[in-house]
Amino acid sequence: MTLTELRYIVTLAQERHFGRAAERCHVSQPTLSVGVKKLEDELSVLIFERSKSAVRLTPVGEGIVAQAQKVLEQAQGVRELAQAGKNQLAAPLKVGAIYTIGPYLFPHLIPQLHRVAPQMPLYIEENFTHVLRDKLRNGELDAVIIALPFNEPDVLTKVLYDEPFQVLLPAGHPWTAQASIDASQLNDKSLLLLGEGHCFRDQVLEACPTLRKGGENHAKHTTVESSSLETIRHMVASGLGISILPLSAVNSHHYAPGIFEVRPLTAPAPFRSVAIAWRTSFPRPKAIELLADSIRLCSVLKPAVSA
Repeated sequence: MTLTELRYIVTLAQERHFGRAAERCHVSQPTLSVGVKKLEDELSVLIFERSKSAVRLTPVGEGIVAQAQKVLEQAQGVRELAQAGKNQLAAPLKVGAIYTIGPYLFPHLIPQLHRVAPQMPLYIEENFTHVLRDKLRNGELDAVIIALPFNEPDVLTKVLYDEPFQVLLPAGHPWTAQASIDASQLNDKSLLLLGEGHCFRDQVLEACPTLRKGGENHAKHTTVESSSLETIRHMVASGLGISILPLSAVNSHHYAPGIFEVRPLTAPAPFRSVAIAWRTSFPRPKAIELLADSIRLCSVLKPAVSA
């Protein structure tokens, strides 16, 4: 039994004429007749009554043709699914991002991506790097946007842009008189940091080496640890202390002018490299490529040389 034979009997049932049915199936009349007879022999039933003047369905033939029609419709559905699969930009994409990237990237990325791939909506998750790593590995996410380093077997990474760090100061802070802040100055002032588990916290500590000289020294210079950059921004605005933010987060706020000030760190300023990671086996490389291009396009940051 083949789909071709099922198509023959369905068309013949509709036309009630071998010649017209053969014409619709784009085969000769003998070919169609042989195909119908072959199916009847295989099933050991007569599907059609034949006479010189008419072709009629038998009672059992009516049920067989009805079922054959369903099979042909399902087969067409399979073809349509396969065709849709050829368009790598015609299905949702599951994207994760770390907490210090997602809130500042997605408001710009989503409109840009919608313009170039309107049939590819994003399922979005924000989480810690280690959680995103696990979800990428087990297929719960298709791609993740993280800060390097990020090493995982059978996972590819592509650097998207380099993002410098900047110092956030309360308005009226003495350091606002400076054009830039040297990292060594942060050693003797209270620095508001993200809590444990955030890779940005580790990158800030890496940028200020003396803050990492033992637990007691670190505790002395860090009065508050927060779960989000936005909470840190609020505490800086209230005058509790100062902090370091990635450039993309600096101007993403609703405060009126004059609440806080931003200063760059003295050159060579520390920065992080933001990258996209995906499994080598992921079957939609065009979707990853378009996502990466859209991130670069909507980012106001300097693209990384290695991208």
